[in-house]
Amino acid sequence: MEENEDVPKDFIKLKSEKLSVDEVSELVVSPYCGAVSLFIGTTRNNFEGKKVIHLEYEAYTSMAETEIKKICRDVRQKWPSVKHIAVHHRLGVVPITEASVIIAVSSPHRAESLEAVMYCINTLKASVPIWKKS
Repeated sequence: MEENEDVPKDFIKLKSEKLSVDEVSELVVSPYCGAVSLFIGTTRNNFEGKKVIHLEYEAYTSMAETEIKKICRDVRQKWPSVKHIAVHHRLGVVPITEASVIIAVSSPHRAESLEAVMYCINTLKASVPIWKKS
């Protein structure tokens, strides 16, 4: 693979179908990177002491995608060595144990990708217009 074929890319997807960890992690693999860090947010069976059967997510899709693109730009400013970023978020009903969000980041070394993944999920939860109903 020539270097110009592996330009940094952002993969953003909001979808109602089941998310795939393999699909998301494969998007960010690069021969220039020794680290791929993942965050997988799943639906748990309880929230604040109450039983949860499933979660349901809705989004203002175009604004959510714009906000996620901003997060990706921020990541690239804070961690310039980050190569690829993937953020996939599920919409609609998400049953217990299934993934609601998967974030993957590749970089030459683990510290940058781990820090970038944490920044992505924390900022996404704070600023992206995706709403959870339990």
